[in-house]
Amino acid sequence: MGAAMKRQHIRRCWIGLGACLALCALAPSAMAQQVAREQDIVNLRLGQRILVDDGSCPAGQIKEVSGSRMTSTGVVAVKKCIPRLGTKTR
Repeated sequence: MGAAMKRQHIRRCWIGLGACLALCALAPSAMAQQVAREQDIVNLRLGQRILVDDGSCPAGQIKEVSGSRMTSTGVVAVKKCIPRLGTKTR
């Protein structure tokens, strides 16, 4: 393996490592938070999803509050019941 090929290999490794670190940094922000009451939600951001476990949805579902669009007064929240994802049972 020549010196030029070794440099290319090292460069590719660094690019791959940088991409992995960027994905790891973004992953936690993609996950939805969970709170017990809607009053606990402060500073809802555009595109943010928060799960509210207040018992207002039918069995097997949970309320999702998401920031849907921006207005002059702030972010508009949309509320809907979605299937509760948990551990699967047989």
